[in-house]
Amino acid sequence: MIGASGLESLVCVPVLLPLLAAGVKLAIGGRLRGLQSLISVVTLGVSLAVSVVLMVAADTQGPLVTELGGWPAPIGITLVADRLSTLVLVVSSAVTLCVMVYSVANAYDDQEHDAPMAIFHPAFLVMVAGVADAFLSGDLFNLFVAFELLLSGSYVLLTFGGTEFRIRAGATYTLMALASSMLFLIALAVTYGATGTLSLAQLAERFATLPEQVQLLVELTLLLAFAIKAAIFPMSAWLPDSYPTAPAPATAVFAGLLTKVGVYSIIRLEALLFPVGPVSTLLMWVALATMLAGVLGAVAQTDMKRMLSFTLVSHIGYMVFGVALSTVAGLAGAVFYVVHHITVQTSLFLVAGMVERRTGTTSVTRLGGLMRATPLIAVLFFVPAMNLSGIPPMSGFLGKLMLVQAGLAAGGWLPVTLVVAGLATSLLTLYAVAKTWAKAFWRTPRSEQVGRVLESEEATGEDPTVTTTSLPAPLPLSVAALIVLGLSFTVLAGPLTALAERAAGELLAREPYVSAVLERPR
Repeated sequence: MIGASGLESLVCVPVLLPLLAAGVKLAIGGRLRGLQSLISVVTLGVSLAVSVVLMVAADTQGPLVTELGGWPAPIGITLVADRLSTLVLVVSSAVTLCVMVYSVANAYDDQEHDAPMAIFHPAFLVMVAGVADAFLSGDLFNLFVAFELLLSGSYVLLTFGGTEFRIRAGATYTLMALASSMLFLIALAVTYGATGTLSLAQLAERFATLPEQVQLLVELTLLLAFAIKAAIFPMSAWLPDSYPTAPAPATAVFAGLLTKVGVYSIIRLEALLFPVGPVSTLLMWVALATMLAGVLGAVAQTDMKRMLSFTLVSHIGYMVFGVALSTVAGLAGAVFYVVHHITVQTSLFLVAGMVERRTGTTSVTRLGGLMRATPLIAVLFFVPAMNLSGIPPMSGFLGKLMLVQAGLAAGGWLPVTLVVAGLATSLLTLYAVAKTWAKAFWRTPRSEQVGRVLESEEATGEDPTVTTTSLPAPLPLSVAALIVLGLSFTVLAGPLTALAERAAGELLAREPYVSAVLERPR
């Protein structure tokens, strides 16, 4: 059995191993593509195994801390693995592994001959390292570095293939990311000037001594920076125009993970640095607007990927609602919903990618009859869609139930209003995904409708025909594995809920985190 010191030395593996593998793959270049794929899958598999070990250790022994280079906090880079960070790290590692298998099977090098696959794999691993670094970061500056690492990898993935639409979407995404980074840097400058440190553990002790105006300034600036990254309304307009243009694996991991990094940062900072304050009411209003604006946008869409992008925005509102409650029950619901949503949203975007590969389009006005032609894809879309909608007894229902109970327990007209809005959002989500499924999979096959809509299609300049191609077997298998992972949250709802509650309690207690970092034996 590995001792405590051995376990602490593993904390850096999910960050450093993908970076090392990315360097090796860049050295290999375009040669030995089979080796490229093998390195990626093995790297992500090892990261997943290490993350599971860290999660078990953090839950039983308390937060694990490693200091890179041997420099103690607050001077050096500190990585902290506690219940929250390891839980989301395990789920993100499992998701990125499934997405990598999907991308290898999808063989983009066969579809986009000008797209350098030798760049896709390293960029993906750099992005994975940035996600892990953000989850484990023990100071604000390293969190900023993690976001920049994410940006460097995600921009390459978003513009992969160099098409006009992807370059335009990538430019929008990058401008928003840079705006967020500028706000983050401003918050870092103010924080360091006021406290003399950027260590989260030290900030948890020192923020309480600052004037209320300074606390509020830092909190609002950080929240605005993270709200852009998390696509919280009204800073969410960029997402539906950016994500759908990327390759399916990139879109899936963007939707499943990158927005959750922003949500995770909000959870971490609100619980650790600003446990009580006037911003909670503002967060509730923001959560309400995010839920309703996102789901109304989803209802209006006729493209599968854009519909999913708007549901992504709306369901971020559930997580912000849990954070805004500032209670153990609310935070536990938010943590549970983050874990659930990562798997479900990623699954749905991967299925949309299969539909696009099979038919050449994701426009539901041009699709139809896929239930008869590809029943497996129809089922793979239907199951996570129902989970996203919160159909009992799936994990989506359980996460919403936790938030509803937390909102009702908090009392007051605003939390109750959010509960009602959450239920309405769930029903509208069901309507949006059911409408999409019915049009794309259930109705009369598109080939039988061409004659009836040829005139309208020609008026818009679209090709009225839909071509079909076969799918490699690993594609549905990788998606099925991800869907099974999401369904397992229902089977393991008891242990997972208990772990989420322990993580929330540890967050609000703050002392375990602070002690683990500042009182660590040297």
